[in-house]
Amino acid sequence: MRHLMSPLDFTPEELDRLFDLANDIERNPSKYAHACDGRILATCFYEPSTRTRLSFESAMIRLGGRVIGFSDAASSSASKGESVSDTIRIISCYADICAMRHPKEGAPMVAAEKSKIPVINAGDGGHQHPTQTLTDLLTIRSLKGSLGNFTIGLCGDLKFGRTVHSLINALVRYDNIRFLFISPEELKCPDYITEMLRDKGISYREVIRLEDVMPELDLLYMTRVQKERFFNEEDYIRLKDFYILDTAKMELAGKDMLVLHPLPRVNEISVEVDADPRAAYFRQAQYGVYVRMALILTLLESASQNNPL
Repeated sequence: MRHLMSPLDFTPEELDRLFDLANDIERNPSKYAHACDGRILATCFYEPSTRTRLSFESAMIRLGGRVIGFSDAASSSASKGESVSDTIRIISCYADICAMRHPKEGAPMVAAEKSKIPVINAGDGGHQHPTQTLTDLLTIRSLKGSLGNFTIGLCGDLKFGRTVHSLINALVRYDNIRFLFISPEELKCPDYITEMLRDKGISYREVIRLEDVMPELDLLYMTRVQKERFFNEEDYIRLKDFYILDTAKMELAGKDMLVLHPLPRVNEISVEVDADPRAAYFRQAQYGVYVRMALILTLLESASQNNPL
């Protein structure tokens, strides 16, 4: 049984095939409108989500399938003490594929080990968010033409941001990527990330001021400071508005630079930036539907054939 726990579960060659499928879905949606007729996706979300959950549901419905599930732990048997292992055993009787979000790192992996259907990790704590990473990679490839040969700045919460960690780990497999890490000292990229980059001989630099590096960037990946990851509300209040991308800062960037954001945003991107053609974050959300459609099709096909991609 093939699952998706990490973006590294797929080789770059497999990702190319997945992204080719996503781009074909984008160009020819009617071709796939009944690809999942009679199939059911279970969305098991143990913590709140809007974009990820609705994106999965939209993807399955656009493929002709149906959706069951729950949107928070309180509305599931987890509130009665049921384990993830038991929940997925039951879900396997009801659905053909499952997307699971959980606040505890590793919970979707526990589910995958007990599941009779493909399980997709839709985010586990501060650990992984692989389908967001697939969305980011598809967006970059579609809008920039390829993966590789660019400088990317990652700005904001680099300590707790699972989207940042997943994206860095995925991008290091491509050629000539240069990283600029833009954060306050308290939210710096974890040591295991920077040590990995040093071990691989991959160029990176850590800075505090966004203005200092804007002219160097091909891509700017903004993130919000996540209140839910802080133990101390005072620290959150002090750091939440540390970066605000506005039109003045955008004037410092190149004409082909793109701004990405996994969303939701709070104050870190001013709404005045939305009108800039370089603002790609809403297009990014649309690519998230296409890549999840492609992933659902790929994992269901793999499960039916019982062999790798």
